Amino acid sequence: MWCDLPPKMSPVIMLEWRLRKGGYFIGQKAFKPKQIIHKLCASEVLISQGSTIAVASRQIGVTEESYYRWRREYCGLRVEQARRLRELEKKNARLKKLVADFSLDNAIRMAELLTQESWRVNH
Repeated sequence: MWCDLPPKMSPVIMLEWRLRKGGYFIGQKAFKPKQIIHKLCASEVLISQGSTIAVASRQIGVTEESYYRWRREYCGLRVEQARRLRELEKKNARLKKLVADFSLDNAIRMAELLTQESWRVNH
């Protein structure tokens, strides 16, 4: 067949079709920082031996985009530092969410107070 695209179908059936065809699973594979650093080290060895970045990234099992993103995030880090970086990023995201929730609560309270005071003045 000239085209290996699935016919129009529901997402569940399409996923089953892709899996039966040996296709890919949509989603990211979550690598731990230790695994990422080991993969980066392995790719650096391959690149120093003369492989291109495209070939090296395929051999370690990731896309070129992932390789470049990992290199930007983890270049020069040791495993402990990368683990600490991930923990701090998670903590920072949690704190940002808390600040946003508190800000929203404060805005709601201020709006309630203003409506109560304007009601008192008008009546």
